[in-house]
Amino acid sequence: MKGIVFTEYLEFVEDRFGYDLVDQLMSSCVLPSGGTYTAIGFYDFTELVQLLIKTCELTRQEPTFILNKFGWHLFSVFTKGYPQFFTSAKSSFDILSSLDSRIHPEVLKIYPDAELPRFDLEKRGKNELILIYRSSRKMSDFAEGLIEACMSHYNENGNIKSEKLDEHGEIIRFTITKTA
Repeated sequence: MKGIVFTEYLEFVEDRFGYDLVDQLMSSCVLPSGGTYTAIGFYDFTELVQLLIKTCELTRQEPTFILNKFGWHLFSVFTKGYPQFFTSAKSSFDILSSLDSRIHPEVLKIYPDAELPRFDLEKRGKNELILIYRSSRKMSDFAEGLIEACMSHYNENGNIKSEKLDEHGEIIRFTITKTA
């Protein structure tokens, strides 16, 4: 997994819970990398899982909550680091429906070895968007946080319904409905 996810996860934890918690994480987790992350490095996904589990243990928060809020955090990083994607779009649906056709190919130009989730567009209407999320990493709560943050970025209100399409949680249908 790309190092930017790790560096931003630790930034998120520090912003939300303070540096002392980051220090506790780094001293209590057994990380093969030693916990020294760079944005351009590549690290084993199990290290992120270990950091997440320990964050949940220390904060008494559920993984779904932490992953969702991390999605919000990373979305703000994306809007600052890659504003061209967001200024050219008129709505969250423009961004979300072009993840695999426009945004992920650009990410792969920068990080060719990145393992990105797939977002297949099942349906797009004026007020409803249906995406199928596919990832062996099972981070749909993180993806949902990104979707919520995207809608907020465009000052849109709505509902997001997620539905597991497989027994492992690797395939999720997101039905996003805009409300007035």
